[in-house]
Amino acid sequence: MSENKIKAEARTEFGKGAARRIRREDKVPAVLYGHGADPVHLTLPGHDLMMALKQSNALLSIEVEGGESHLALPKQVQRDPIKGFIEHADLLIVRKGEKVTVEVPVHVVGEAVSGSLVVTEHASIAIEAEATHLPEFVEASIAGLDVGSQVHASDIALPKGSTLAIDPDTLVVNVVAAPTADQVEAELEQAESEAGIERDESATEVASDEAAAPAE
Repeated sequence: MSENKIKAEARTEFGKGAARRIRREDKVPAVLYGHGADPVHLTLPGHDLMMALKQSNALLSIEVEGGESHLALPKQVQRDPIKGFIEHADLLIVRKGEKVTVEVPVHVVGEAVSGSLVVTEHASIAIEAEATHLPEFVEASIAGLDVGSQVHASDIALPKGSTLAIDPDTLVVNVVAAPTADQVEAELEQAESEAGIERDESATEVASDEAAAPAE
């Protein structure tokens, strides 16, 4: 995994007002901590951070003004619930050779047999790996799997140096029979009934009822 270099400024102003001023300048307030060091309060360029965090478990090389540099992983990122921009970031200091536990996305690849429905039970799994060699994702292959087949965490091939950090029997992907049109319709009607929704008669149903009515 390549390092994403980000230049940071030391942050000396705190509080909601200071944070708003930082964000208006397209910057992000952040805290860098770990390995027993005192937390370091920083201001990061918003666009650079956003681009770096598009990669899962991005490894950041934080270059603080004054020449200090740290390797870090995003620990917690707060985003605006509507606009999606980054409001605050907690960054964890890591060192080369150090192993960390992270959540890695699972990409389902291949196609199961016709007439099946592939259900992803876990969109990510926890693994332990070297901080500077974290995979962006792992793959769960369903190629040619029949209905009733399952992919567990232990079935997923991990990159060299990585180990599972969850129960190997954890169900990740389940291949089940695809529901019929009648089953889907029945489930929809039940959901609507439970929600108190009454259906209007469709034009087809009205025409059917009129055709079945006796002539006067």
